Parts: sequence; C-alpha cells; structure tokens
Amino acid sequence: VQLQASGGGSVQAGGSLRLSCAFSGRTTTAMGWFRRAPGREREFVSSINWRGDRRKYADSVKGRFIISRSVDKETMFLQMNSLKPEDTAVYYCATSSVARREYYSEAHFDSWGQGTQVTVSS
Repeated sequence: VQLQASGGGSVQAGGSLRLSCAFSGRTTTAMGWFRRAPGREREFVSSINWRGDRRKYADSVKGRFIISRSVDKETMFLQMNSLKPEDTAVYYCATSSVARREYYSEAHFDSWGQGTQVTVSS
C-alpha cells in the first residue's frame, strides 16, 4: 500500500487545518492518523473503519478533530479545528489490512505514510 499525506502547515492557536491521505495498493480494513510531537513517542489520534461507520478519537482531540474518507474510499481526511500548541507534531497516516473490532494502536496498522508537519503557534 502506498500512502501520501498532505495538508500540514503552520497555523495560530484556534485555527484549523485539514490533512489528507491518499492511498492505493490493496483493500484496507481501516485507516488512521497518528502523531509524534518533539521528544515524545508516536501516539494515536483517530481511526475510521472501511465502511466509515466506526470512528475513534484520542481524548486529547475529541470534539475538535473529525476523521472522514472519500466516497471512493481512496482518500482519508482529518479536519483539525480549534488547534492548540500541543497539537504541534508530525502527523502520519496509516492503513490496516486486518479486520479488528477497534483500531487505536500502532500494532493495529501495517502500512504507513510519510509524515506531514503541523505547527501551532500560541
């Protein structure tokens, strides 16, 4: 699977950004976003299943971020609103080829895209 993330950039606190991740190569069961802040481990942000009827969010982004996917199921989006300086990180998209009940761990995903930098200034 090839994944290409885009949409990162710099924004002031309270602003919004929309990340996109285009993927191709094989059928996926779920897609997700992770992020790695400076000096920290990569952490789960959000996931969405193939049908798009199951979404999961980290508590830190719940109510501010929205994950979605295109009708053709080949692009995933992360709408990030009310951004905070602590959202500053490199964001990674990932896909899974295994059917699971939930997707929230790095171990649940088997293909990864390159990261896209998001910087939120106060």
